[in-house]
Amino acid sequence: MPLSRAPAAVLFDMDGLLLDSERVALAIMSACAAELGLVWNHEVGLRIIGRSVVDSGRILREHYGDDARLDALPGAFRTRYDRHIDDHAIPLKPGVMQLLDLLDAHGIARAVATSTQRERAARKLERNGLLPRFDALVGGDDVQQGKPAPDIFLAAARALGVAPARCLVLEDSNAGARAGLAAEMAVVLVPDLLEPDAAVIALGAHCQPSLLEVADQLHALFDRESVRS
Repeated sequence: MPLSRAPAAVLFDMDGLLLDSERVALAIMSACAAELGLVWNHEVGLRIIGRSVVDSGRILREHYGDDARLDALPGAFRTRYDRHIDDHAIPLKPGVMQLLDLLDAHGIARAVATSTQRERAARKLERNGLLPRFDALVGGDDVQQGKPAPDIFLAAARALGVAPARCLVLEDSNAGARAGLAAEMAVVLVPDLLEPDAAVIALGAHCQPSLLEVADQLHALFDRESVRS
């Protein structure tokens, strides 16, 4: 479903949308699991993409059961992942800077709404010089329910002072797209590691191959509305 009008605010997911970080995170999770003697399951890894810490833990428990070794996995992952964040700037996804420049040119508010905890998200964005480009940041620890619940996008809209109906959500995960749709916002899905869910598309999410195409689409909307005014 193409966007019918330009948004007043754009709400961005972070991992897999702004930052090419999902592959890094899953590789580190797999390595940590192996060190603990757990056989990593890639499909389980894909299921936790875009999910909160609590929901990810539940998904892992569903797969591994009550294996005591699982207790050490989150801490081992955090230690190694934080070290990676400190040592490396995670690559940007194509089109990030072009889209942010376009939003700057048209004075469009924007926020990051990520399942990642706020402090870690801020560090990742700062490492890439992106943090100052956003008006607000909402992390997974700022809301009670993670994606696919709408809480995080509604919180981001409140932080910007923009009505949900005037917000555009940009996501790479099906859980995130469902969250945006549940918040009654326009949603564009830019897939990363996960294929778009047909049910999410049927609910009204629109797909684009990268943020470059999202920028082109918004540019056309801004031009069209400028002509009308």
